[in-house]
Parts: sequence; structure tokens; C-alpha cells
Amino acid sequence: MKPTIQAALVRDRLYLRSPRTVAAARQFTRDTLHAWGVTSRRDEMLLCVSELATNALRHGVPPGRGYLLRLFGFEDAAVRIEVHDSGPGLSRTTALPPGAEGGRGLDLVAALADAWGVLPRAPGKVVWCEFR
Repeated sequence: MKPTIQAALVRDRLYLRSPRTVAAARQFTRDTLHAWGVTSRRDEMLLCVSELATNALRHGVPPGRGYLLRLFGFEDAAVRIEVHDSGPGLSRTTALPPGAEGGRGLDLVAALADAWGVLPRAPGKVVWCEFR
């Protein structure tokens, strides 16, 4: 059986290293999802964009650099969110002690998205999540 290849809509935007860009990334995602007619799980996707952008800012974007938010919309209504940064290391979930402040962003992404992961790139990494 021959695999089918789905056409994808793609939009991306580059953001400078600033905490203010998290809200802008969320708005860009909201506008894109609206343009694509995606209504299901929109709030979950927006929260994941916030967490991935914040994670990139805290751990992946060296001074003077930025991060790239890339969104894919597929024919079957699946959405893939990617955040590209140029920082070292690969993001992962961590076991934190009870009461610890912060550090649970990727745990939220793992709980909300249908799939998520990290891919190396030169330089840096791509942290992604998918909603089907």
C-alpha cells in the first residue's frame, strides 16, 4: 500500500530574545488557527505555545539571538507546533520536588499534546508538539 502524503499549511515567525514575545507568539498562533479554521483544542495549543516559547527563552536562546515559531496545519486537521532555538542541550521533562516554582512547562506540553519531542539541529534544537 502506498503511503499518502498530506499537504500542509505552514506559517512561521521569528522572535527576538524578550519575555514580551511570548504573548506575541500566542497571538500569532491564535490568528493562524483562526485563519485555518481550527477551533478544537485551541486553548491547549495556545498554552503549549506559551510553554515552548518560555522554555526557549529560559534555556535555549543565547543573548543576541531569537527563536522561531513554526506552525503546520494538515488536511486531517492535525496541528504541529515547533519552536526552534540555537541553545545547547536537548529539552526534557524533569522530576521536581513538591512546591517547586517553575520548571513544569514541558510536563504541561506532554500532558496536553498528543505527542511531543525534541530534535537536534545545528545549532540548537527543535521542541515540537502535535495535536490530532
